[in-house]
Amino acid sequence: MMREEMTKSLPVSKRMVWESYLKVITKQGGAGIDRESIGMFNDNMSNNLYKIWNRMTSGCYFPPPVRTVFIPKKQGGLRPLGIPTVSDRIAQGVVKDYLEPSMEAVFHTSSFGYRPGRSAHDALTQCQRNCMQKAWVLDVDIKGFFDNISHSIMLELLGLHTEEKWVLMYVERWLKAGVEQEDGSIMARTKGTPQGGVVSPLLANIYLHHAFDKWMDATHAGYPFERYADDIIIHCSSREQSEQMLGELKARLSEFELTLHPEKTKIVYCKNYHRNDKHDNESFTFLSYSFQPRTIKDKFGSAKRLLVFSAAICNAAKTSIRTAIKEVLLSQWSTQTLEWFAAKSNPKIRGWINYYARFSKGVYGLFYYLNDLIRKWMKNTYKIRCKGKLYKKYQMIQSANPLLFYHWELGIKA
Repeated sequence: MMREEMTKSLPVSKRMVWESYLKVITKQGGAGIDRESIGMFNDNMSNNLYKIWNRMTSGCYFPPPVRTVFIPKKQGGLRPLGIPTVSDRIAQGVVKDYLEPSMEAVFHTSSFGYRPGRSAHDALTQCQRNCMQKAWVLDVDIKGFFDNISHSIMLELLGLHTEEKWVLMYVERWLKAGVEQEDGSIMARTKGTPQGGVVSPLLANIYLHHAFDKWMDATHAGYPFERYADDIIIHCSSREQSEQMLGELKARLSEFELTLHPEKTKIVYCKNYHRNDKHDNESFTFLSYSFQPRTIKDKFGSAKRLLVFSAAICNAAKTSIRTAIKEVLLSQWSTQTLEWFAAKSNPKIRGWINYYARFSKGVYGLFYYLNDLIRKWMKNTYKIRCKGKLYKKYQMIQSANPLLFYHWELGIKA
């Protein structure tokens, strides 16, 4: 660890830089615009960390532009992701770590995104409970939220929580840092904060804490909600309430230079066995779970099935998982062993099941699809033409290696 030294003008210690560095290397991440990987940074770690501390503590740290990559959305299309350099991620982490404890003391209990000790499953559990209690939902989509955060409003709101000029100075510099364009040119940013920045989620939470959370408490205390970053679900008792809420929310967000997406923001009826109204929208997606009417067996043992409004993996997530499964198997179809495929696939399978099987086993069906691909691989590799022989070979391999694939351990073997 770097020796502690506090001789500069700003209260940024070497320990603060070191602890931020440890978090950055744990999360890994790609190279920024300088194309320096974490491995390359570590080759000269001591000097690199000293430069960050020296510049931050003397006030002369200026962030480089962020590298832009486009990642696919589960719902289709591409989302721009801004990747800071390794050094800049460490510098941002210093400010985030400084601000976060004081912000955690004031953030709303129904805000779940990017907060320590809180998870998407917490938000989903609360959402499902509220859907049982309230018949109507306002599914809120803020159009281009991260791209439209007002810099002046952001700094004004941040100033309500800290008087540290060095924090305000560096946040302003990060907000205004350039952004790489598709043609490689650098564009100055006049609004927004890039998704992918270390400090961006905290800034987003501060922004919506004032624009939304506090306003809900002050003016709509009887309307429970869940917010995960800019994904918001509001629960209402009637269609009239949800329509009124929609109008008031539009006006409120406009004060913070934000707008609702006109197609993606919608009113939803949470239909179940004791709610018989009709509405065009009877489902919504939240954190890649689809909330909608589903039939289940009566828990008291009768043959009757009940209509409930509940959560399960959404279709877009299913498509995304199928694509990821195919990419692993088909990319190395004829050159790798089944053990190699299992080693590559198991971390993903474990992650999918841990996330999507919390409320329903609907995700399990995707792994019967994976088993189909495994049998096709066997057919291609072992040149088996007879379907019966193929299944016999498949069962033989399973019996000899029951723990080879994670989903096999769970009994998804057919």
